[in-house]
Amino acid sequence: MKSKNKVRSNTSVNRSMLNVQASHDFLDSAFEWRRIFAEIWGTFLLVLVAAGGGVVRDVSGGGVSSAMIVVAPGLMVMAIIYFMGTVSGAHLNPAVTLAFAIRGNFPWRRVPGYILAQVIGGIAAALFLRAMFGTAGSLGATVPGIGMGGVKAMVMEIVLTAGLVNTILGTSSGARNIGTNGALAVGAYIALAGLWASPISGASMNPVRSLAPDLVRGDFHTSWIYVVGPILGALMAVLFEWILKGKATAAGTLAAQGILDEEDESASNE
Repeated sequence: MKSKNKVRSNTSVNRSMLNVQASHDFLDSAFEWRRIFAEIWGTFLLVLVAAGGGVVRDVSGGGVSSAMIVVAPGLMVMAIIYFMGTVSGAHLNPAVTLAFAIRGNFPWRRVPGYILAQVIGGIAAALFLRAMFGTAGSLGATVPGIGMGGVKAMVMEIVLTAGLVNTILGTSSGARNIGTNGALAVGAYIALAGLWASPISGASMNPVRSLAPDLVRGDFHTSWIYVVGPILGALMAVLFEWILKGKATAAGTLAAQGILDEEDESASNE
C-alpha cells in the first residue's frame, strides 16, 4: 500500500515539474523566433523530401523508386524530431498543430504563427524545387491515384491522418515523444502509410505538403482533398485520443510546445 502511494506521489511531483518547466520555457517570448524558425526550416526539409522525390524521379529517368519516395519523408521527420523537437515540438503540419490545440496541449494564440511558418517553409521548398528543376514531376504534387475519385482519396486522407495524429498524440501522452520512441513511431507510420496507400491518395496527411506545390504550379483542382481530409482526420484523432486516454497530460504539453535547454538560456544571458 505504501509503495502504491509512493508511486502516485512521485507521479504527481513529476507532473508538477513538467508543468513548471513547460510554462517556464514555452512562455518565454524571447525564444519565439527560434520556434518559428524551427517550424519554417523543418517544414522546408519535409516538403523538400516529400515533393522532391517525384521531381527527382522525373529528372533522373526513374532513378528513385516509388518505395524510396514514400519512405524518405518518414526518415526526414524522424531526423527533424531528433534535432529540433525540443525547440518547437516539430509540428511541421497544420493538422498536427490544430490537433494539439484542440487537445489542450498547445495555446490557440500561437496556432496562427505556427501555421504561417509551416506555409512559408512549404512554399519555400516548392520554390526551391521549381528553381532547380522547373516543373518536372509536377513539383511532386499529390493527386488521387489512377481511377480514384476525389471523395475516395479524401476518405483515405481522413483515415491516414487520423492514424498519424493518433500516433503523435499517443507518443506525447507520456514522456516518450521527445526522444527515441516518438521519432521512430511517427517516422515509421509516415513510411508505412505511404508504402500501401500512396497509390490511392498520395498519402499526404499534411495540407502544406500538398498546397505548396499546387500554389507554385498554379493548379488547385485537387487541393481541397488535401486540406479537408487531413483536418477532418486530425479532429477524429483528437476524439479517439480522448476516448483512449482521457484528458490531456503535462507530458503532452511538453511534446507539443518544445522545451529549450535552460543551460543554453543561462549561457545566452551571460
